Order: sequence, then C-alpha cells, then structure tokens
Amino acid sequence: MASKAGFWKKQNVIVTGGAGFLGKAVVRDLKAKGCKKIFVPRSKDYDLRKTSAIRKMIQKVKPDMIIHLAASVGGIGANRENPGKFFYDNLIMGVELIEQSRLLGVKKFVAIGTICAYPKFLPIPFKEDDLWNGYPEETNAPYGLAKKMLLVQSQAYRQQYGFNSIYLLPVNLYGPEDNFSPSSSHVIPALIKKCLDAKAAGDKSITVWGTGKATREFLYVDDAARGIIMAAEKYNKSEPVNIGAGFEISIKDLVTMITVLTGYKGDIVWDTTKPDGQPRRCLDTARAYQEFKFKAKENFTQGLKKTIAWYIKNRPKI
Repeated sequence: MASKAGFWKKQNVIVTGGAGFLGKAVVRDLKAKGCKKIFVPRSKDYDLRKTSAIRKMIQKVKPDMIIHLAASVGGIGANRENPGKFFYDNLIMGVELIEQSRLLGVKKFVAIGTICAYPKFLPIPFKEDDLWNGYPEETNAPYGLAKKMLLVQSQAYRQQYGFNSIYLLPVNLYGPEDNFSPSSSHVIPALIKKCLDAKAAGDKSITVWGTGKATREFLYVDDAARGIIMAAEKYNKSEPVNIGAGFEISIKDLVTMITVLTGYKGDIVWDTTKPDGQPRRCLDTARAYQEFKFKAKENFTQGLKKTIAWYIKNRPKI
C-alpha cells in the first residue's frame, strides 16, 4: 500500500511529545516524507493538562492532524511511586486534546495507547479484541486505564460526532536516544546502563528485579514511528490496532543477551522481592498488516547493538 502522492506535503501536523524518544523518530519520518508543517509543543510553553493551553496551541497552529505521543510514563518503579500522577496527567491530556480537537475542527486525531492497557492475564498473543477481558497488571493499571479511556473517547466521538480519531497500541519500545535515567527508564536501557556501569566499576555482580521468567516484546523505535505514520495516513476506523514486532523474549534471556553484547561478565542476582510486572507480553500484529501493511523490520540483536553503541557514545562521562 503505497503512500498517496504528496499526502504529507499537504499536512499541517502537531506532534505532542515530538521532542521525546518516540516523538523524535516520528518527526524525522514526517520530514523525510515531505511534511513541511510540523509543530512540536514544549511543556514550558504549553501545559497540555490545561484546556486554555490546548486551545491556544490549536488556534495558533490550525493543524489538520494531531499525533498525540506525549505521556507521563516510566518503568515499574516509577509507576509504583506515581500512580496518581500518571493517571491524572495521561487522562486529562488525552481527553482535553481530543475534545478541543473536535471543537476546533482538527480533521484527524491519532491517539497512542499503551500495552499496559491490556489485562494482566491473557492468552498469547494479545489480540485487540481482548482489551476488555480483565484488569491490567496492578503496577501499571492507573497509567494503562487512563490511556485506555482515549480508546473509549475516540469510539464515542466517532459515533456521535463523526470525529476521525484512531487508537494505536505500541508494544515496549527501545532504541538509540531512549531514556537511560535510573529513576524512570524501562527495562532495556536500564539493563544496558547497569551492565556498562558494572563493567566500568569492576563489579562482580548486578542485581535485576524479579525472577526473570516474565516475557516481553520489544519494538525498535524507528519501526514504531513508521507504523504510526502509516496508520496516520491510511487508517480511519474505530477499532484499536496493535503496533508490534510479533515475538516475545523472557527477561532472563534478555539479560543474557545484553550482558553478552555489552561485554559484562559478572554474575546476575535476581531480586525476587521485586515484582515481575505482567507475566507475559506479546502482540498479535495481524490487524496492522491487514489494514495498512505495517510489519516490523529491525532485527532484535542488531537493534540492541545500535542502542548500546549510541549509549556508549552519548553517556555522561564519569
């Protein structure tokens, strides 16, 4: 399914979170496709939790489309410490952005959900139709449910107002320029930093949360950006769509891969007093291929190598 000739050249797009990890990749891709009008709001100028700021932004930019990537987000530790903040920030941002987009005539809204919206226990792979078959994993539930409400809003607004809002569910992302901060990073950047720090310090072991039995699926950030842009151009339906790589790996195997690729040779100590999070995660990606021909391309090992190389080059000097 080829791009419509000149589609992006004619679009005026707001990318919330466009200065973030995924946002930078989306903005790069949009520019590569000829999109000349891309507005990235910064939080110091536009607090997207406030209706007045959202209205000011939309009235100034007059976008055809909003791709909503901005989120308050973090790993298991951050979710445990900030459940109220993650619930409020993500819910209010999304709800007000969609409402003001409708009121001010934005033609299309692309809502980015989260795999944390899925129930804790589900058959693998997760199908979009299973989204409501249980409660999310507890540590991520406030964040996941806040994001899931944007699906409800998207569908309700399409039904009542004919508003074109779509909802995408990317799996766990990784890649160069990821967040490597220990307080809020996700598992891949956290493990890369931990291994390289331990290697540099000559530590004989590193400690990893959980049992290692949980599984995850990981999508390279450039693949995720490509999938979002394909959907933004070609998909115009109410049903949610998974954006994933279609494989799962145990945390234990992931740790082994990262120790090998970083050259860390010490022991792994599993802190089983800490949670594993959701037991298994792997998405059914058939709908994305069926609807707009998206399929992930990046090899996982190669993606990890690129991520590690970027971090080694850019990490703060001790």
